[in-house]
Amino acid sequence: MDLKDKRVLVFGAGKSGVSATRLLQRIGATVVLYDGNCDINISSLEDKLDTRKNLELYFGEFPKDKLDHISLMILSPGIAIDNPFVEEVNLKGIPIWGEIELAYRYSKGKVIGITGTNGKTTTTSLVGEIMSAYFNQVYVVGNIGNPYTDIALDTTDESVTIIEISSFQLETIHEFCPDISVILNITPDHLNRHHTMENYIKLKKSIAVNQDKRNLCILNYEDVHTRKIGDEIDTRVMYFSSEHIPDYGLYLEGDDILYKKDDSIKHICNVNELRVLGKHSYENVMAGVGIAIEMGIPLDIIHQTIISFNAVEHRIEYVDTIDGVSYYNDSKGTNPDASIKAVQAMKAPTILIGGGFDKGLAFDGWVSSFNGKVKCLVLMGETREKIAASARNYGFDNIIMVNNLKEAVRISARKAEDGDAVLLSPACASWGMFDNYEQRGRMFKEYVRELRG
Repeated sequence: MDLKDKRVLVFGAGKSGVSATRLLQRIGATVVLYDGNCDINISSLEDKLDTRKNLELYFGEFPKDKLDHISLMILSPGIAIDNPFVEEVNLKGIPIWGEIELAYRYSKGKVIGITGTNGKTTTTSLVGEIMSAYFNQVYVVGNIGNPYTDIALDTTDESVTIIEISSFQLETIHEFCPDISVILNITPDHLNRHHTMENYIKLKKSIAVNQDKRNLCILNYEDVHTRKIGDEIDTRVMYFSSEHIPDYGLYLEGDDILYKKDDSIKHICNVNELRVLGKHSYENVMAGVGIAIEMGIPLDIIHQTIISFNAVEHRIEYVDTIDGVSYYNDSKGTNPDASIKAVQAMKAPTILIGGGFDKGLAFDGWVSSFNGKVKCLVLMGETREKIAASARNYGFDNIIMVNNLKEAVRISARKAEDGDAVLLSPACASWGMFDNYEQRGRMFKEYVRELRG
């Protein structure tokens, strides 16, 4: 679709919507930017946009007659596709794209798309570092922070673009077809938005549905959902596995990561060389190595990059050791499965800080995975009673309820003994208590620093 001189409605005036607006202005579209929040800071918004150039702004109630000449809607990922206004637009037959679809239509070069319930940001960051060690023009964008639309028009045939893609962003793709796609894992999350696990799986799978034999999809063999997807898509498939040896792909044998293709087996690294913790981290590394091999990067460059890669902020991030107690920030543990992996990575008796916004998830599996490693559970937020009930059902009753994160850190410090670990891994979203998981993680680190006086 040629969007020059077309009227395009952008719904959502946040980071993604503003970025999409700028791209659309650059290609000559007339942008109708709308946000349902009538209290939005218009002057701040105008500072980010060229208000002299093909732009109309609407806030609060959208004037319905303005839909008559709209050719396309760009929907921000924070707005669900079953939003009443979105459904109204859909009924009028107006196509609905997201930022990923829009940027893809205008970008060049190689495109790598990474999704999964957990591990996306770490894997995307790692792949960005490996690519940057070999290629000259590398972009790391998407759910990781910088919108894809920020850089799409700057890409060239020599570009490599790595995109972290959430399930929210996958709701609005149509022709998006990455050269390499990755689905790291699929476990229950965001069911308050996607309603059923079947819908959630279908969305994750959609990253690969437009691919063909010229492309590659990298999948986790140990995840029942991603393994099944490998049989359902029409593209080349590479697996990574922590328990089995795939016909083609990467696997963990003892402490070694190996790559197998046909009858050839190559040693990638020993996990003790890595700076990241836990089996789930080794799976992320294997996925990243698979991408790098497909992109033709020499193994010595891959090896040097992965052994120097540090854990991403808010992902089992070591903060400090105070009075013999080690503190770890896993604020990105926004669902039970992510938090399970963080707990499993701990080597010391652990005081676990959990709780937050209720996304409609169950916590039984989280509690049952403690296996004696968690000595005390410090709970906060909307889900604290729900989690406590699950814990008591499993015979775990060393539970402390707190009102906020600062209190959680101080009580955890008092309860901890020399040699223990205190882990923030909430298994819940941050909404309601913090703006986002990054703010929650930064506040945790600040409160830990305050323990030093």
